[in-house]
Amino acid sequence: MFQRLLVIFENEKVCPQALDFAMGLALRMDSEVTLLMLMEMAFLEKSLLGAKRATLMEMEKRMAKKLSQWGNEFLKKGITLSTAIRVGSPPEEFLKFLAERPPFQSIVWGSGEDLQESGQAAKIHWLSRVAGNLECPVVTVGRKKQ
Repeated sequence: MFQRLLVIFENEKVCPQALDFAMGLALRMDSEVTLLMLMEMAFLEKSLLGAKRATLMEMEKRMAKKLSQWGNEFLKKGITLSTAIRVGSPPEEFLKFLAERPPFQSIVWGSGEDLQESGQAAKIHWLSRVAGNLECPVVTVGRKKQ
């Protein structure tokens, strides 16, 4: 098993279709899967870190429980799984996470929202800006429109 698949979630938003897609892709590729939850939190002043400690611990506990629940489905199918939670600026934490690990063959965006918002004041999601510099494809999976 030399293939590695990364599924990224942001701010507790999870698209069930993305999890299903990632599970199917992992089975076809015979790959291991890493579920990464990125939680946005600003750390403007170090003196406020103590005040945020309880919030951080609660967030991490809640996310660990959710990642464990989702991960059980992968494990039932025999897919090797790891999970990670990063708190801070999502693009920065994502790049630091990638730098610490061997490369992934594919990345699945698991939060189900479009990476580019529409309208006059359209802004591009941070992952769209970063994706062009990655060594692997980024797949977006969203809810089916009716």
